[in-house]
Amino acid sequence: MGSNAASDPVGDLSNDILLLHLPLPPDEKWIARVETKFPGLKVRWVTRPKPDFTPIVLPEEVFEGVTMICSLTPHPAEMMPKVRYVQVASSGADLWLNHPLYQNPNVIFCTANGTTPPQIAEWVIGTWLMMGHHFLEYSAQQQEAKFNRLLHLNVEDSPGKRMGILGYGAIGRQCAKLAQALGMEVYAYTRSERSTPKSRRDDSYVVPGTGDPEGLIPTKWFHGATSEAVDTFLAQDLDILVLSLPLTESSRRIIGPEQFEILARNKTFVSNIARGAHIDTDALLDALVTGKIRGAALDVTDPEPLPDGHPLFTAPNIFISPHVAWQTPHYFQRVQAIIERNLEGLLGNGKMINVMNREHHY
Repeated sequence: MGSNAASDPVGDLSNDILLLHLPLPPDEKWIARVETKFPGLKVRWVTRPKPDFTPIVLPEEVFEGVTMICSLTPHPAEMMPKVRYVQVASSGADLWLNHPLYQNPNVIFCTANGTTPPQIAEWVIGTWLMMGHHFLEYSAQQQEAKFNRLLHLNVEDSPGKRMGILGYGAIGRQCAKLAQALGMEVYAYTRSERSTPKSRRDDSYVVPGTGDPEGLIPTKWFHGATSEAVDTFLAQDLDILVLSLPLTESSRRIIGPEQFEILARNKTFVSNIARGAHIDTDALLDALVTGKIRGAALDVTDPEPLPDGHPLFTAPNIFISPHVAWQTPHYFQRVQAIIERNLEGLLGNGKMINVMNREHHY
């Protein structure tokens, strides 16, 4: 978590207006509780039609007096001249990186990191088990009303397998927790070195009972900001590679032709639940068609949405879902919990959480 002088405590929130632009009706109980807890704070809630990242133009009067905002997508900076705290409603903030408010060091930016690990980790493990146990092949057979053992298919179970997690943040830690329960070994990769117990702790928002708060699960840690460092990590005979890192210019296409050649040594299964642009799509397609990797599970693609008829849809040993792994009925309740905690932090009652590091952009 990055430091920011703007996160110094303020006297009160009586002159603040918090705007929430979220894809659900106003949570009147939460609004009443927050406005009671923080006297003078006004909460303005505008419902967006869909939980996607399509930019939406709101009337100018919606932004009148707004000093704090929580939104899935950015809004024009000129509409928000008084905003000092932006709560991004998603784990990744890549849509905001070129926004004028983000360029202003006096505006606090926090992510929704920690709201998605339970559901996304279940998607990662679910697709891993689905591919290893050939659920799709048996489902197709069921549609034909047939009952045959497909003995020509090699079934893989998980004990002794090695999961490599590229980006050991909140999502990666919950993937590790579930992998450990299956008897897998976990290798972790972070941009910065995590050589001490303190550095391996997770200080972001966490759903109780989940994750790896102390960083105790990985048997080996790797780090670095160079392609050589990443390649060293990929060369560790990984059975499954999970991409769970933020998208920045340095991580764009972090997996390309050369990296797939490394993964081919162990025919690694690739799972991407971060951003599609982390992977060179043409290189992925080639790796699948030529059998360099044993398969892939993608909740994100490049381009996104993936055009109808794209060859990736019909590539061998691949499962694609349309960026839905984050979904859960509890998602925005968790976002609201982060906001409430950060309002406390603004008053000096504890530390703000999920504050973005402006150097590394996560």
